[in-house]
Amino acid sequence: MRSKTKIYVLMAVCILIGTVLSPIVFFGKKESGPIYLEAQSGTPVKDSPAKAQAVALENAFQDVFDTVSQSVVSISTEKTVKIKNHPLAADPFFEHFFGGPKQGQELKQKQRGLGSGIILNEEGYILTNEHVAGDMDKLTVKLKNKKTYEAKLIGSDKTIDLALLKIKAAPGDLKPVVLGDSSKVKVGNWAIAIGAPHGLEHSFTVGVVSAIARSGIDASGLGYIQTDAAINHGNSGGPLLNIHGEVIGINRMIVSPSGGSIGIGLTIPINDAKRVFEELKTNGKVKHAWLGVGLETVNEEDIRELKLSDPKGAVVREVKKDSPADQAGIKIHDVIVKVGEKDVETREDVIEAVLNTRVGRKVEVKLIRKGSPMKVMVTTAERPF
Repeated sequence: MRSKTKIYVLMAVCILIGTVLSPIVFFGKKESGPIYLEAQSGTPVKDSPAKAQAVALENAFQDVFDTVSQSVVSISTEKTVKIKNHPLAADPFFEHFFGGPKQGQELKQKQRGLGSGIILNEEGYILTNEHVAGDMDKLTVKLKNKKTYEAKLIGSDKTIDLALLKIKAAPGDLKPVVLGDSSKVKVGNWAIAIGAPHGLEHSFTVGVVSAIARSGIDASGLGYIQTDAAINHGNSGGPLLNIHGEVIGINRMIVSPSGGSIGIGLTIPINDAKRVFEELKTNGKVKHAWLGVGLETVNEEDIRELKLSDPKGAVVREVKKDSPADQAGIKIHDVIVKVGEKDVETREDVIEAVLNTRVGRKVEVKLIRKGSPMKVMVTTAERPF
């Protein structure tokens, strides 16, 4: 009996030890992170730290898309244009067999286009590019939920290339975007684009900020955000986002010899777009300040001929008659070195400083004339074109 009792006790102890140790034997030390079963063997496998970080980044991208895509719209446009018919239309042979209008007669043709936009608020205001929506006969906005609305053009600005639309949507249909601060954007930040390239609605592309304050691109005076996130025809007017899903810019154009994306996209900084949006909402247009001068960045020849000690500034090559610059006494060959609080290194600095100055405001302009520094006060006027 005693021997049987000992055997039973020993068996009970073994079972107890096995119960306690089996999780440790099979699974080892508990660690954070997901554990998956291999497809064939069924053996538990834990993601490496690198894979865990990649999955976390995937989740972040998906979260941005799920949150912001509801605030991005597709815009289809329609415009009727007049064109002249082919010269052969008046040929008796063609007229006899094919009929049609006579030579030189104007024909009407419908042009259609596509673009993107962002929902600014629940009132139905939508921001896009002027080259998408400006001067169109019909504007149709399509939401992510597939509902479509005819849009009204509130105002547009060709210089900055922005347009403000408005739709009357059902309550709860509109989810506004969150606007970020483009002054905080840095090279290397994540850059995310959502839009309708070639009509493929709500396409999501990812890249980085390649450059900031990219100026000298056009006469807008803007310092663009440059990104390598894929942007194509149809992305125009859509948002460029940071990793938090905040809008940091409005996609405007690409630099490409082929017309397709090669990784050079240019975006209007959202801080500039905010100012334009407010003016368009209030006045239907934007009043741009104007000096009335033609400028070139200082070059080596200017340094010698104009006796400059610093290779910075903008040389005045033209002064429009009766312009604010003319009335203030600015002359050809003057070198502008500061406008208001902004130091001038290139002609684009002058353009940017004037762009950010309200019409009718007096601004101090520092310049060098024949080697001597001087100051003039210029009262800006509205740009006449």
